[in-house]
Amino acid sequence: MHVIVCVKQVPSVEEVKVDAETGRILREELPLMVNPNDRNAIEAALRLRDEVGGTVTAVSMGPPQAEEALREAMAMGVNRAVLISDPALAGSDAFVTSKVLAKAALKLAPFDLIVCGSRSADGETGIVGVQIAEELNLPQITWVLELKVEGEVVRAKRSIDGGYEIVEACLPAVVTVTRDANKPRYPTMRSIVEACRRPIERLSLKDLGLSPEEVGFKGSPTRIERVFQAERKRRATIISKPVEEAAREVALMILRELGKV
Repeated sequence: MHVIVCVKQVPSVEEVKVDAETGRILREELPLMVNPNDRNAIEAALRLRDEVGGTVTAVSMGPPQAEEALREAMAMGVNRAVLISDPALAGSDAFVTSKVLAKAALKLAPFDLIVCGSRSADGETGIVGVQIAEELNLPQITWVLELKVEGEVVRAKRSIDGGYEIVEACLPAVVTVTRDANKPRYPTMRSIVEACRRPIERLSLKDLGLSPEEVGFKGSPTRIERVFQAERKRRATIISKPVEEAAREVALMILRELGKV
């Protein structure tokens, strides 16, 4: 089985800074790390490989320094790492990123499964995995907690409001895993050293059959109009009464807000 896992390098979440005019995250000024949710995706891919055999390929789109994220993926245990890097990709939105990753998957075909984190810690759009499936016209399972492959079928336990459900899809497919899916393994010192010695393959726009006009700011359909810090307007009201009385008072407060009383 060949599993492709998508890995993104993101700014350290605690120190994210945004250009107030463009809305662009100032990645150049921040320490970088592997997107936390993508570690769960890597772990899910590695567990599948360990269970049914095969290989795991980590793919990342980003500037040359994104190679660090792929080396961490290799230190965790992926068999192969591929970096898609081209200056024209700068400023690509989630839709363009999905298109580029889908093209890379076709370049790396045949594959059985594409595994992504449910969302990134910087953009928080949560659409890249979903959109990759759309680009490739593949079945998709989102918000996965547990993953099994049996023959030509992937079976997943996925999170839903108030519980979970079990769903199946035929391979090849795309899945996105949540941060509750597993506990990512820590690389050993030996695996880190070995990862530093292993080659990372590179793909350019030309390799993927894409033009500069199709990617970056030019090719991205979404625009950020305004970036601002949300104001907290809520006030806390503490009601120190027995439960039934407190419930009645809350109900009255809501009705007053709605103008019903």
